[in-house]
Amino acid sequence: MPDTKNRPRRKKRRSRLTRRQKALVLTAVVLAIALAAVAGWKSLFVRPEVPEAPEEREDAPETAVDYGDGIRPRVGGERKSQDWYTVLILGRDTGGGGNTDTMLLASYDVTNQKAAVMSIPRDTMVNVSWDVKKINSVYNANGQGQAGIDALYKEIAQLVGFQPDYRVVVEWEAVGALVDAIGGVEFDVPYDMDYHDPYQDLVIEQTKGLRTLTGGDAMQVIRWRGNDNSSPYGYKKKDGGIGDSGRMKVQQDFLKAVLRQLMKPENILNIGKIAKVFQENVETDLSFQEILWFGKQATLGGLKTENVEFLTMPWRGAYAYSRTESKRLGQYTELAYVTPVGGELLEIVNNKLSPFAETFSLSDLDIMSVNPDGSLRSTTGRVEDNKAAQPPEKPQEAPAEEPAEGIPEEPEKAPAEAPAEEAPSAPEQPEEFPDPGSDPDFTIIDPPAAE
Repeated sequence: MPDTKNRPRRKKRRSRLTRRQKALVLTAVVLAIALAAVAGWKSLFVRPEVPEAPEEREDAPETAVDYGDGIRPRVGGERKSQDWYTVLILGRDTGGGGNTDTMLLASYDVTNQKAAVMSIPRDTMVNVSWDVKKINSVYNANGQGQAGIDALYKEIAQLVGFQPDYRVVVEWEAVGALVDAIGGVEFDVPYDMDYHDPYQDLVIEQTKGLRTLTGGDAMQVIRWRGNDNSSPYGYKKKDGGIGDSGRMKVQQDFLKAVLRQLMKPENILNIGKIAKVFQENVETDLSFQEILWFGKQATLGGLKTENVEFLTMPWRGAYAYSRTESKRLGQYTELAYVTPVGGELLEIVNNKLSPFAETFSLSDLDIMSVNPDGSLRSTTGRVEDNKAAQPPEKPQEAPAEEPAEGIPEEPEKAPAEAPAEEAPSAPEQPEEFPDPGSDPDFTIIDPPAAE
């Protein structure tokens, strides 16, 4: 065993660095770590570049938007502020056959910290070449997938007169996953909800009142439109429930609650969970870093929920003749539609949604309506369905039978006189009009009498 006691000790080498030099080295190391942290932090947030034309981007979808002979929406021009962005948000329900019944057009003025989100009813009449012109038919009519999204983007862009900068397609399941990722959402459920649909394997059982909703609760609340006929609560299916317009209002209120929760500082710790939800359930031409940039600007920039305005596209009820349903049912049939109120929609576009300084006129928006003779018209002056631009052929009344020979014809009785009364004008959003979200998707009415 070696003798360690008698081994000569090595002399400690003195550091050649002075205290001042050591302090400088330590400071440099700390600064390097801080700079690396700042660089890493900044790399999480990327300011989106406003695209000149979405279809010209390198990461744009393979199927370019083809406007054909229709109106070309505005895509460039002077913006109202330096950082003003528009995003089309589509909710796709895989449980409901992939329908895109939820359509939101969002406009965010980052410079002035104001935002507007407009819901578009799913039964809105749009200028398409096929017979059933409801906007929620566009996605499936074009084969679903990316082609369906492109076609829906086109119709909404023509409806409002400008191309949204970005698109976000959200699977409905993402709403529940996001709610769970941020620890639940406090929400005042406005109704007692009691609905069961075995065909969709859908169960909605929610009690009215303020409470913290889980992801599962949230999915039930935003899907609900009415209770079962056998439910002890009101809002039964046979009465129409709250319908699509009422459901849009509930969804808007719930989105406000989600925004309040998302903007809480403690949710910075949940970025990983939120990123996973986006990765698994969201298709968009925005990167996750760009989405985080919006979140950072809203949180640190001072965006308040009262500065986020939720709107529903101004609409009125209308009926329009359907060739396909008339043929299928063997009788004159009209479908119930939602048609935009042109002047009110134009005001919303110019003052709340459009990012462009130049104002729009009605001819810039492709707004459909029904003429008194049953034909359709557009504010652009062009209807893509030539047959729908013509008055429909109304059924003729059967001719009156001639009286048998020798039997005198009974004279007609004069109708009792009634005081003249001016017919009341129909309200723009009539209470009696079948809700645009009610089932079935079409409504049969009696054939009009021949003139």
